[in-house]
Amino acid sequence: MILLFNMKNKVSLEKCLNYDYLELIEVLKKSFDNIGGIDKFLNKGDRVLLKINLLMKSNPELAVTVHPLFVKAISSILLDNEINVIIGDSPGGPFNKMLLKSIYKTTGMNQIVLELNEYIDNNNIKASIKLNDNFKSFEKKNKNGKILNKLTLVDMLNDVDKIISISKLKTHGMMVFTGAVKNLFGTVPGVLKAEYHYKMSELKDFANMLIDICEIVNPVISFMDAIIGMEGEGPSSGDPREIGAVIASESPFHLDMIATDLISLNHQRVPTISESIKRKICEENYNDIELIGEKVEKFKINNFIIPESYGLNFAGKGPEFLQNILKKLATPKPIFKEKGCIGCKICYDACPPKTIYMENNKAIVNLDNCIRCFCCQELCPEKTIDIHRPLLMKLLARF
Repeated sequence: MILLFNMKNKVSLEKCLNYDYLELIEVLKKSFDNIGGIDKFLNKGDRVLLKINLLMKSNPELAVTVHPLFVKAISSILLDNEINVIIGDSPGGPFNKMLLKSIYKTTGMNQIVLELNEYIDNNNIKASIKLNDNFKSFEKKNKNGKILNKLTLVDMLNDVDKIISISKLKTHGMMVFTGAVKNLFGTVPGVLKAEYHYKMSELKDFANMLIDICEIVNPVISFMDAIIGMEGEGPSSGDPREIGAVIASESPFHLDMIATDLISLNHQRVPTISESIKRKICEENYNDIELIGEKVEKFKINNFIIPESYGLNFAGKGPEFLQNILKKLATPKPIFKEKGCIGCKICYDACPPKTIYMENNKAIVNLDNCIRCFCCQELCPEKTIDIHRPLLMKLLARF
């Protein structure tokens, strides 16, 4: 007799109300245990990349980046198990030493590495930790990709044996939600991400590109800092929101499904989730998930502010000229506020279609060529770029 086992993807959900370092260590140890234990995924002497979300130079309290104490707690657990750690990301903007040095310092990553190196010395730990200082890139073939058959990735992936993804629960102006799957977009080096935005400007294509990258990078474990997330105009201009959860899984896709449940976000509104369901990576009915730890209901927020997606499809809805009119009337657009713009040119440099120009040291956008990727709004350090969503779009998005 042949027994067929339905292998489910374990997702750990644990309560954690603040960034108390000792409490974080206990919660994260429990998270490791919930999904099979650290020995299931890692061996002594392994070199592990903690691929964190360091979107931009931002203070940790703003919830734009993963909190440094979250990263410190995971790192200390790995070090205690004699696992070597490299902390890294390729944020928005140029992928170089000068920019990353500034981001590491502002986000608190530099400080935690200093503290953990002191911890290593004081306790004679046979492992090491450092911030990534490899800014090279390489090409990798991806024969099974739906969108990308070849992609360029950061070379720090070649410096390690395994990858752990650490994302932040946040909303996203373009993709509605950014979590464990989209976090791996940060393995594409610097400004090349803008080229990918330009080539895959349709939401469906961009989502499948993100899925392709996630599958090829293939983290052994994904953690999510959902202690304090971001709602509204994420991933950088939204507002911090207490959630009080730590999520972990060996599947970033299933982690994102549980994460969106916490904020009452329909899976079909999140392109990376809806497309992963179509590709049979996930099942909409949860038959492939084993949730361990707390119940979703303990954290569920019904009034979490979610941005409307602009991926409205008018194909086949009347004559072509009418479809074009509806699309124009229902498409959101970035609004540049002259007051507050410091002329830093970050948006100008990051714009994929090069539709932003500078006039009198102020950024101005030509909406005719704008692809609505909202990289400008995402990377603006002064939050002087808003996303205007027309009333028609908000109405149609509900149907």
